[in-house]
Amino acid sequence: MLLSTDIGIDLGTASILVYIKGKGVVLKEPSVVAIDRETNEIKAIGEEARLMIGRTPGNIVAIRPLRKGVISDYHVTEQMLKYFIRKSVGKRTLRRPRICVCIPSQATEVERKAVEDATYAAGAREVSIIEEPVAAAIGAGIDIAKACGNMIVDIGGGTSDIAVISLGGTVVSTSIKIAGDDFDESIVRYMRKKHNLLIGERTAEEIKINIGTCYSRPEVLTMDVRGRNLVTGLPKTITFTSDETLEALREPAMQVVDAVHNVLERTPPELAADISDRGIVLTGGGALLHGLEDLIEEKTGIHTLTADDPMTCVAVGTGKFIEYLNE
Repeated sequence: MLLSTDIGIDLGTASILVYIKGKGVVLKEPSVVAIDRETNEIKAIGEEARLMIGRTPGNIVAIRPLRKGVISDYHVTEQMLKYFIRKSVGKRTLRRPRICVCIPSQATEVERKAVEDATYAAGAREVSIIEEPVAAAIGAGIDIAKACGNMIVDIGGGTSDIAVISLGGTVVSTSIKIAGDDFDESIVRYMRKKHNLLIGERTAEEIKINIGTCYSRPEVLTMDVRGRNLVTGLPKTITFTSDETLEALREPAMQVVDAVHNVLERTPPELAADISDRGIVLTGGGALLHGLEDLIEEKTGIHTLTADDPMTCVAVGTGKFIEYLNE
């Protein structure tokens, strides 16, 4: 018998996670590729390339080949997938793997086809496509096969997918292009407007992770932030508080809440009753933003909780889905 592997891939805007049957999530790296513009040669992929963002000489650029959950650079995505598959599987397999990849719930046929083609080109024998909220629900341990409504809010790097799932399928869903990256951009904009300080994407992400909140915290956290003063042009350090992040992040967080509201409005009454009993489940890296579940709970009146390991839910669900398909 030839060895073959079943792989689930969470193809995210910010990071890529690879799940292998029987082993769990074996790889989690940023979806960033560093390219030499002059020769079109790939210099680094993943974490190594992320460290280069904003720190490279003119001829080398660190790019994200996926934007808002969709492939924006086909060739680079294919190379990146190939690299990650090889890195997680190693040289052991004799047969090409069966791969299941997730896509945003509102992806068009063209976007779906691009993901499929890139995965085949990266060396897959068979490709299955699953919608992100369905994968997230499976990964969060929800039994989606029952005739019972479950609401999933999957907040990634580029898109937030909100869906009501019943009997293994999506009943109502929406996908908005507001997610983790937009939280970072809001912090960058706020810094520029309020403090005349220019900071990079990575610094904004560190602020979001360490002290970011979209609901008032009982105690105020502070963090020293370094950037460039836009008035003098010189480096400057300021102390930034969690209350300021509340102001900066309120707008994108409310857009996510509005999208949840919109889906609830379109949900059939029987399923809406199930959701008010069972609550709303948050998954994805963006779900780790402090205060998000409190904000959604306050605005909808429905109990909201975050999955156990929100970052890996989609990858685990994608992997479990391919196992289920092949049973």
